[in-house]
Amino acid sequence: MSDIDARLAELGLTLPVAAAPVAAYVAVVESNGLAHVSGQLPFVEGKLVTGRLGEDVSLEQGVEAAQACGVMLLAQLKAALGSLDRVERVVKLGVFINSAGDFTQQPQVANGASELMVAVFGDAGKHARSAVGVPVLPLGAAVEVDAVIAVRPA
Repeated sequence: MSDIDARLAELGLTLPVAAAPVAAYVAVVESNGLAHVSGQLPFVEGKLVTGRLGEDVSLEQGVEAAQACGVMLLAQLKAALGSLDRVERVVKLGVFINSAGDFTQQPQVANGASELMVAVFGDAGKHARSAVGVPVLPLGAAVEVDAVIAVRPA
């Protein structure tokens, strides 16, 4: 068992099968020591979390959705890299939150993904981040998260 797999087990996290792209893109592109991970949607207990923060999705549900996106990011990375032990550093997360016009707690929602990265990778999980409110996301998702990850050579 790898170091990161052991850490995931300690946290009680099981990575799902990496989701197939839903359009004309690939899930992960590795180039020049960076893995660019396409936006991942939140699946909780196998069901896509849909809706809008500040309307029909609570802050707590949004945080859980952002964490679920983070778990799928990890699944995509493991599928592409072969091992999460190749992760050198989480460089940046982009968090997009399906938000009502008066909803302003995007940073708190994004913490669901950010705190997961630190829990899994320690200091190497600390990253730059954007937390952006948007009027709609693909498939009506509540949250979408993409990432740039520094990786060690295979």
